[in-house]
Amino acid sequence: MSATQLPTLLHFDDEATPARRLAATLGLPALAIEAHRFPDQELRLRLPFADACPETLVLYRSLDRPNDKLVELLLVARHARRQGTRRLILVAPYLAYMRQDIAFHPGEVVSQTLVGAFLAELVDALITVDPHLHRIARLDQAVPLDDAIALSAAPALGELAAARRPGALLLGPDEEAEQWVARAAAASGLDHGVCRKRRHGDTRVSIALPELALAGRSVVLMDDVASSGHTLARAIEALREAGVASVDVAVTHALFAGEALAVIEAAGVDALWSSDAIAHPSNAVPLAPLLAEALEPLIR
Repeated sequence: MSATQLPTLLHFDDEATPARRLAATLGLPALAIEAHRFPDQELRLRLPFADACPETLVLYRSLDRPNDKLVELLLVARHARRQGTRRLILVAPYLAYMRQDIAFHPGEVVSQTLVGAFLAELVDALITVDPHLHRIARLDQAVPLDDAIALSAAPALGELAAARRPGALLLGPDEEAEQWVARAAAASGLDHGVCRKRRHGDTRVSIALPELALAGRSVVLMDDVASSGHTLARAIEALREAGVASVDVAVTHALFAGEALAVIEAAGVDALWSSDAIAHPSNAVPLAPLLAEALEPLIR
């Protein structure tokens, strides 16, 4: 098989470790995209091919802090198409702009379907993990592709929680986490429940604990994403007041915007675990096996 026929995985330097882990799992070559930022913040990108690009390209780019990355995707995808790529697969463990799925106020832009349509124009297939799809049933309703694949890290995080806190209670910080926590509980055999959340703004929330026996128990709060940290922090504080023995946090996406990590730590968390969807010191669950299983039939 010639170099232009062999499927190749491309990545940026800041995601080299998880990208190369995925490539190694599938036996793919993994090459880095060279990126330079000019003083005016424009980007210059250089793909690692002298002329023609491979017919099948896998682009690994998690879309946290997404605005520059969406421009990167536009430039890489359009260039690769011009240079001979016929099939372009995006592996984006974190998928941005999925939260704004309806107009909460008159005039608001619904980013979910707009960004989804943008991605569908660039790539032939998309693989992501635990996207924010609380008002739709399938990823292809937001990203109109035949191969729009949404995976979940919940089972792997549930198994990790069971190994590190045997007999723990898995608890979702709000009602939206119920199905996600249930999947983690099914994989781990642990009990589970959910809190009730009332939001008073972007960072102000109040939490009501479920009517369960909590005193003296180990509790693992589980969610798909930790962003501002305030929901998790309020849940941690409420659990401490209820007399739990320990309270840990397990999330797929360790966004931790701004002071989020400090907020969670100040609330009294014991341990923090995340998948490597977003690089962070809390990463404890590599997603390569999960991603590889979904990616393999798309490249063979």
